[in-house]
Order: sequence, then C-alpha cells, then structure tokens
Amino acid sequence: MDGIEQAHGERALFRTVSAWGVESVHDDLAVLDEPAFHALVVTFEGRVTAARLRHVVHHEDRAWAGALEARLGSDEPDHQASTVAQGAWSTSLDRGAYERGVAAIRDDIAWGRVYQVNLCRVLERDGADGAERDDLDRLFADLLVDNPAPYACRIDVEGHVDIASASPELFLAREGSALTSAPIKGTASTLERMLAKDATENIMITDLVRNDLQRVCRPGTVSVDGLLEAQHHPGLVHLVSTVRGQMRDGVRWPEVFDATFPPGSVSGAPKSSALDVIAELETAPRGPYCGAIGWVDGTAGQAELAVGIRTFWRENDREIHRNESASGPIVSGGVSFGAGAGITWDSDPGTEWHETELKARRLLGIADGRHTGRNA
Repeated sequence: MDGIEQAHGERALFRTVSAWGVESVHDDLAVLDEPAFHALVVTFEGRVTAARLRHVVHHEDRAWAGALEARLGSDEPDHQASTVAQGAWSTSLDRGAYERGVAAIRDDIAWGRVYQVNLCRVLERDGADGAERDDLDRLFADLLVDNPAPYACRIDVEGHVDIASASPELFLAREGSALTSAPIKGTASTLERMLAKDATENIMITDLVRNDLQRVCRPGTVSVDGLLEAQHHPGLVHLVSTVRGQMRDGVRWPEVFDATFPPGSVSGAPKSSALDVIAELETAPRGPYCGAIGWVDGTAGQAELAVGIRTFWRENDREIHRNESASGPIVSGGVSFGAGAGITWDSDPGTEWHETELKARRLLGIADGRHTGRNA
C-alpha cells in the first residue's frame, strides 16, 4: 500500500517496572512533578488516580515488555495460569446502534463539524458469578503469554483501580525534557487488507498529536520521526506514527495533560468537537479504556503512559459515572472491555463494526479460555 512503511527489525522494548506498597493515592496531576514514583490511571472522562509507591524495581531481563505492574501488597505476587470465569458479554452499543452512530458521524463530517471521530463500545460480563478479585491477575498472566504487547500493564490499587491491559499504543513517554507519542490509527488482519482510509485516519491524528505537543514543546523541536509504519501484533496489524518534541522549561504534568489528553487517536479531530459527538452517541462511560495508564517517576524525570486500549478493568461502585438515559450495561463488579474504530467520510458502517469485532475477538477469547496456549 502506497505510503505505508514496514517496520524492520525488533521493536525496541521499553523498561519493565514492578512497584508495590501504596503510600498514598491522589486525584491531582500536580503530584506527578514531585520526586516520587507514581502508578497513574486517568480515565477517558478525566478522573485521576495517582498511587505513590514505596518499592520500585526496574527489570533488565524480564520475560515480558510490560510498562508497569503496580500492586497494593508488600511483595510481588507469583502468577498462576487461569482465566476469568466464563460468561456472556453484553455491549453498550449493539450492531444496529453502532452502525447508526457511524452514519451519524458521516453526516457530521459532511456538515464540517468534524473530520474524524473514534466511536467505541463497552463490553461487560456480569460479576454476579462470585468471581474473585485475583481474576485479573490470572488474566494478565495469560495476556502476557498469548497476547504480548509493548505496553502491557497491571495496576491493582484496592478501592481505586483494577486493570489488566495489553495495550500496544504509547500515549506519552518522557525522558528528561523529551516527549514521545506514537498514535495508532489503521487496523486490519493483515497489511494487505489495510484500506486507503486507514492511512488517512493515521495522518489526520498524527497531525493532531503534533499540534498537541507543540503546545508544551519548544518551537521547532516537534517532528514526525516515523509515519505510517506497520506494526504486527497477535491477530492484527496497526499503522503507527511517532511524534517527538522537547518540552519547554518549566512545563509541568498538568500542562502536559491539558495539551494532550485525551489521546487524539481515541477521540478524533478536531478534538473538542469529536468529544461532543462521542458524548452524544456513546451510551456508557469508557472509564480506563482509552485513558492513560502507566507510571511517572518524578525523581528520574521519566514516564511511560499507554493509551488504555486492549484493556480489561473492574469498576468500584463509587467510580461509575453513567448517563441516566444510557441503554448500555450497568457495571456490577464484572469485568469490562472496550473496542472502537476511527470513523471518517470513507467509513462503511458494517466494516467499522467488524473492526471492533476484530480488535475484541482475540482478547475476549483469552478471557474466556480460548486462544490461550497456556490453557490449550
């Protein structure tokens, strides 16, 4: 496909971190500038959970490339192979509702309101079967074996967040003053099945991310170092672009998030208008899905935050924020998972629905005990 580059060689693995021993939990991004290590989850709706952790280990030769494993306990756990108890998955938007949403977005594009919108649905499995809290520990162990991802992440801070993620997408990495973002737009089962609209999606969002970083970076330092690179993941291929810049002196984490959040790849362009459309069409909150998940080390001036896609989570009752008119699932302690697709003028409603199915199929199969070499 013209304009798409095949990535050569092994993808660089980012540092692997285990951290445990929660000292305090904060809802203010300003704490990230303090000389401490924090596990961070920011939901798509903007709720912040920053857990300050006492013990931090950077692994040199860990067998998995996860960004973070953060726990409440005093010791690192030993994972055992198992899966979340099986059950039916409900969806906040069924196929008809999702395809109507795609048509509505195309109308908005025709009227010039937006250029692209990421339309998502939340799948949930009821927790009434009495599944124990360590289900996500076990699921994470299976994800590491059967769906390895460069930003795999497990964060469990009781009463606040409980997440197992196999995210392939970098939201923000920081090394001193250097910021890097690598948005994913464009998904297919093989590179040969990638459509022209996939490249169009990616270029739009790459430009949006470039503009976002320019708000907090020194003039002339923001560049696109990789455009439309094909990255292969279990069961699918993504188009990925990499944007880098050098932060201005004095910029703090709240300013970085004001400029860049929510991630452009899971919102749309223009971002403010796309968020309005999402609020109109989606019937359930995304929560950690499509948010920011990872860690920030204020002492070392380092961070690695993934976009919360390919992510399973449990919600606490106090964390649920749901439209009264929503027809989607009511979170009841069960496991949730999100899937979505970027909608442009060239989008076909049926094809976009199938993209959400493609993104969910393997991960739900792992959760249900299928597609798992460990449990075969």
